[in-house]
Amino acid sequence: MDSIIETQRQAHEEIERYEIALYSLLSRSQPTHEVRLQTEHKAAQVLSRISSRVASLKTQYDDEDARKAEINALTAPAQPGDLSEFYARLVKIQDHYNKYPDVTAGAFESELAALLEEGNQDGVDEEFEEEDPVSLMFSGEEAYGKYVDLYANHTTYNNLKNMTKRLPYLQYLDVLLAAQNSTLHDELPKQTRNCKEYEVYIRNLHDYLLSFVKRTQPLIDIDSKHREDEAEFQKKWEAGEFDAEWEDQSSTRVPSEEAGGIWCSACQKNYTKQTVEPPQNPNGVHTSHTTFPNDTNSWRARIRNAALFTNLSASLLAVLAPTINETKSNVERRFSLTAREQGTGEEEEEEERIYNPLKLPLGWDGKPIPYWLYKLHGLGVEYRCEICSDHVYMGRKNFDRHFQESRHAFGMRALGLAEHEAFPRNYSHRGCALTRQSPLVAEKLKREGKHEIFEQETMEELEDDEGNVYNKKTYEDLKKQGLI
Repeated sequence: MDSIIETQRQAHEEIERYEIALYSLLSRSQPTHEVRLQTEHKAAQVLSRISSRVASLKTQYDDEDARKAEINALTAPAQPGDLSEFYARLVKIQDHYNKYPDVTAGAFESELAALLEEGNQDGVDEEFEEEDPVSLMFSGEEAYGKYVDLYANHTTYNNLKNMTKRLPYLQYLDVLLAAQNSTLHDELPKQTRNCKEYEVYIRNLHDYLLSFVKRTQPLIDIDSKHREDEAEFQKKWEAGEFDAEWEDQSSTRVPSEEAGGIWCSACQKNYTKQTVEPPQNPNGVHTSHTTFPNDTNSWRARIRNAALFTNLSASLLAVLAPTINETKSNVERRFSLTAREQGTGEEEEEEERIYNPLKLPLGWDGKPIPYWLYKLHGLGVEYRCEICSDHVYMGRKNFDRHFQESRHAFGMRALGLAEHEAFPRNYSHRGCALTRQSPLVAEKLKREGKHEIFEQETMEELEDDEGNVYNKKTYEDLKKQGLI
C-alpha cells in the first residue's frame, strides 16, 4: 500500500499539470466548428480527471486517523539506527516491481501528450486521415452538432391521439421555439397531453435534447442545472401550480345517477342500456379496464411525469434555441434546392478535384485508371461500327464484346439479318462491322434489291386504250412490238 502522503502529493501534482494542460487547450485558436467541439470535449475530459482527483483528495484529508498514523510512522524512531520501517517499505517497493516488471514510469506523461495532441488541423497532409471519435457521436443529419435531428419526434408528435392538424417539420420547429415565451405544447388539448402516448413522446424528446446538449456543449454542467429545474418543478407541483394546466380528467367524470346512464367503474364510461356489455378479454376482465386501470395514483404519476418532462424539455429548448434556428434555416435552404442539387451537390464538389488531363476512363472507385493499363488494353484505339449507327467503341475488347449486346442485335434486325446468318459459328466475319465491308450483309442487300425490282415490274399494272389491264413488263413488251 502506498503512503498516503505520497498519494496526496502525486494527486496535487497531477491536478496542477492538468490545469496547465487545460489552459493550453482553451488558449488554442479554434477556426472551425469541428475544431472547437474537439477542443471542448478534450477540455471536458481534463475537467473530469481533475474532479475525480479532487474528490479523492477530499476523502483522504477527511481521514485524519490514517494521516496521523502515517506521519507517526515517518517520524524519527525511538532508538537511533532503527531502520526496520525503511526496509519494510523497500521490500514492498521491490515486490511491486517484481510483480509488474513491464510497468512504464511515464504513463501520466503519455496521457497528457494524447490530450494535447493537435492532429492534422492545418491540412498539410491531405492523405492523412485521423480517427475522430467526436464525429461518431453525431448522425449525418446533425452535421457534427450544427443542427438537431428531430424527424423521429416530429413523426411521433403528428401521430398522437386527438390531433386535429398534422404540422410540417418547419412548423414543428416553430412550436418548439415558442416554448421560450409560453408553455411547451400548450396548443395540444388536455386530453392529448394526459394520454400515455404523449408521456412517451415527451420523455423521448427530453432524452434526445439532453443528450444533444451534452454532446455539443460538454463544458456546461447541464446535470446540475437539470437537478435544479427538477427540484423547482417539485416545489411547484406540490404547491398545486400545475393543477389548472394539467387537470386530472378522471375526477371530472360524472357518475351514472347524474349522467342518466349506467356507470362502469372499471371502464370509466357511461352505458345507455343494460344490454350493452363492454368487451372482455379471455379472463373475463374488461378490456378497457386492462388497458386503462382505474388507479388514481398511477394516473397522477403519469400526469406528473408528463408535466415534469415537458418543463425540463422547455428548459433545454431555451439552451438550444440558436441551434434550432440554424436547423430551421438549413431545412428551408434544402427545400429551396432542386432534386439534382440535393443529391449531387457534395458529389460534384468531390468530382471537381479529380485531376485527369489525359481523359482516362474511370475505374470502379471513380478515379482514373493507370496509364499503363490504358495502353495495355488499347483503350486509345477507336473502332466504329456502322451497323450500330456509327457508334465508337474504345479498345478491341469492348468492340468484340459489343457483338453480343442489344445495340448490335437491333442493328442487325433493322437490316433484315439474323445474328447467326451474318456471323457463322466460325466467326470468320466477326471483325467486319462495316456494312459495305461485310460480304454477307452486302449479298443480302443485293438480293433484296433485285427482289424489290422484280416485284415492282410484276406488281405494277397498266391499262391500254381498250381497257385491257397488263402488268408493267407485259405492257412494255407489247408496246415495243407495236401490238398496242
